[in-house]
Amino acid sequence: MREDLAAFIDHTFLRPDAVRADFTQLCKEAVHHSFATVCVNSAHVALCTSLLADCQLPIAATVGFPLGAGNSAGKAAEAAQAVLDGASEIDMVCQIGALKDGLRDVFIDDVRGVVDAADGGLVKVILETSLLTDDQKRRGAQWTRIAGAAFVKTSTGFGGGAATEDDVRLLRAETGSDFGVKASGGIRDAAAADRMIAAGANRLGTSASVAIVTESRMQDRGY
Repeated sequence: MREDLAAFIDHTFLRPDAVRADFTQLCKEAVHHSFATVCVNSAHVALCTSLLADCQLPIAATVGFPLGAGNSAGKAAEAAQAVLDGASEIDMVCQIGALKDGLRDVFIDDVRGVVDAADGGLVKVILETSLLTDDQKRRGAQWTRIAGAAFVKTSTGFGGGAATEDDVRLLRAETGSDFGVKASGGIRDAAAADRMIAAGANRLGTSASVAIVTESRMQDRGY
């Protein structure tokens, strides 16, 4: 198991019924375990910024989550506000229908609007791979890169499917070695996390982060 597994993980909490205490706990756990980021819905970025005021831990905000079906101007505005509130990374849901229909310019303009609004922040584009054919996944990865984003991401975790090793391999093969691939959805234990990394993911999204790194560290120590 990997001693540095925590550095791959966006420590995620996206439940609609989340309350302030949930984010207090999330941020404490993220600092304690040195996760890559905390990942929250955009409405909670300002709170997490205040909770992490004495830390250097980045905050990732979701945009257009979980459907991606809002208008592009709204997504850009949401991203811009999240950055003002303290987010340095944006996890946006693409226009899935446009991707399936082959509407290249619609897809790219949607993503590019968020990339511009992020003002240099790292943007990850969620394709919702469980809803796509392999050709559509490849197309989404190509267009994501053209649009100026930094990562392509498998899933929201809310779309009826989860990350798979095959999808991660496909996205890695399509984007090349110098681009980000984030596996998200259904990653519940250290073995699954390691498989996703071995398949080519360089970031993981999960709400089971603490259990995963605790299990990994115990295995490293021979327990």
